[in-house]
Order: sequence, then C-alpha cells, then structure tokens
Amino acid sequence: MENSVKELFERYAKLFRMALADEVDMDEVASSYAAAFVAASPAGIHVGQNDEDLKQAMRQGFENYRRIGTKDMRLRHVRIAPIDEHHCLAHVAWTALYDRGSEPDISIEFDVHYLVQQLEDAPRIFGWISGDEQAVLKQHGII
Repeated sequence: MENSVKELFERYAKLFRMALADEVDMDEVASSYAAAFVAASPAGIHVGQNDEDLKQAMRQGFENYRRIGTKDMRLRHVRIAPIDEHHCLAHVAWTALYDRGSEPDISIEFDVHYLVQQLEDAPRIFGWISGDEQAVLKQHGII
C-alpha cells in the first residue's frame, strides 16, 4: 500500500501543477477522491460527495490559487501511517511557490494529513485535515 499511496500523491502533485497552468481535466483530479469525503480545518468540517459540486469547488479553488499568484505546488515527502490492510493516514509535506509581483517569490511549506482507502483498485482520498491556510497566506502577505 505504501508505494501506491506515494504514487497517488505524486500524481496529485502533477495534476495540481497542471491545474495551476489551467491545463487539467477535473475528472482526472476528482478520480483521486473516494465517492464521499470529510475535510477538517480550523474553518470547520465539511462532508461532501465526489460529484459535479466537488469538481466545481476544485475548479474555483484552482482559479483562486492562480489569482493569488500560486506558481507551483511541490510534493516534499509522504509518510504513511497504516491503520489496517485497506486504510492509512498519509502525512504529506508540500511546498507552495507564490509570485508576489514586484516582491521576490516566496515559498511556504505546509503539511496536510490525508485519510486514504485502497480496496480493489487504486487508493482514494476520503478525508483530509489541514491547518489554517488563510492565516498562513495572510501572514506571508499573499492575501
């Protein structure tokens, strides 16, 4: 499972970079997610379905990342904590690179913790826990 989960996030990083270039198929991005998911952050808890609403929310999210100057999203490291033979917690370390116009570019490192399930086919994300993204962006003068 460890290798397939790492491959999932390598693929997800590639798709994220493609989305920053506005060159991604949202169906392909959505294929990284299970049929239902839960997201938790200081902004609250959200439960959703992998449907057109998710694709639209992701489309808007990528548009927002482009608008605020996100140039790249790099995968630094994936650490897997197995739960059982079908589930794990993936601690994923990311680095985002932002264009700040006349100021030098800035990179911000952050972690997101993903709940992943692997049954018969490829692993799928069914949940994630993240920090306060808006506060970090404000702290670094991005927004």
